[in-house]
Amino acid sequence: MPKQNTGLRSVLLDDKRTCCRLSHFVERYRPFQIAFYRQEMAMAFYAVVVFYFLHGIIPEKLYHEEREKIMKKVLALLLTLIVTVSLAGCGGSGGSGSAGGSASADGGEVKSGVEDGVLTVAMECGYAPYNWTQTDDSNGAVPIKDSNEYANGYDVMMAKKICEANGWDLEIVRTDWDSLVPGVQTGIYDAVIAGQSMTEDRMKQVDFAGPYYYASIVCVTKKDSPYANATGLSDLSGGSCTAQIATIWYDSMLPQIKGANIQTAAETAPAMLTALETGTVDFICTDMPTAMGAVAAYPDMKILDFSGSDDGFKVDEGEVNIGISVMKGNTVLKDAIDSVLSGMTEEDFNKMMNEAIAVQPLSEE
Repeated sequence: MPKQNTGLRSVLLDDKRTCCRLSHFVERYRPFQIAFYRQEMAMAFYAVVVFYFLHGIIPEKLYHEEREKIMKKVLALLLTLIVTVSLAGCGGSGGSGSAGGSASADGGEVKSGVEDGVLTVAMECGYAPYNWTQTDDSNGAVPIKDSNEYANGYDVMMAKKICEANGWDLEIVRTDWDSLVPGVQTGIYDAVIAGQSMTEDRMKQVDFAGPYYYASIVCVTKKDSPYANATGLSDLSGGSCTAQIATIWYDSMLPQIKGANIQTAAETAPAMLTALETGTVDFICTDMPTAMGAVAAYPDMKILDFSGSDDGFKVDEGEVNIGISVMKGNTVLKDAIDSVLSGMTEEDFNKMMNEAIAVQPLSEE
């Protein structure tokens, strides 16, 4: 029997099946992919080490999709940890260039990222009516970088308005929800315009311009559901529910419904809507724009709005304010974006959102 090679060379080079999986994973996980492209070798090296570690400890019996979900979450956490340590050690760094820099709290310079005249904006491109993917440039859609598809929606409309006011070109990058904050922290993206709530936790990691929308929290159910006539949260007790992962809807709102049967979080907003449409859950929790987009795409759905009720969700200002995130200390870019948003009213925001809902695809799946 040939002697088995159990060294590092065997692990990294001889396991062709694992290498293929790594290649496939890098292609799908954009921050990891960009780390390689930009030759950020330290980050890429640590990510590879984590990949092989996870590949060894996650049982083969788990479905491939479950393995990938776990690895993506750990790598997103890794990116956040690396940038936190690097900022603590050297005072932070900016994006691909700037139209000027701003001083960070510890004296380092944070570049604005738009020195080259291009604002690189990240979003999911799958979170209607904030943002979605389509196959052509109709209704003012913008090309998605490194793809043959286009992005549109409220976030794209707002990004175009900001760029037009500042004389920048717009570049849209599609990425996963979990990688939005790490990506802007590391300077992979100049800004994130993706329906992010301006929560206290997020504001510790990034700076926010805005708000660029005010979004109340609601539930959505089917019109023929036993919960369709609910007038408060207490009426939802006993129902099964879900929301999108890593959102205030799932982390802060659903736990407020006493007796609710909270299911596993949905990976994306479309997956959340599918869970409701297929009867996997009785209702979902989301914000008003997403709910409005949902009932436009699925006429058999109904919005449950308990705003102003004593039996409604308890929210703070940061949870209903939707902002545009930039790297910590990037005051040049933040101020440039705020200069545009300050000239808009809540009525302007609502009008633009209604325009987005009117042209969104009828189905996100």
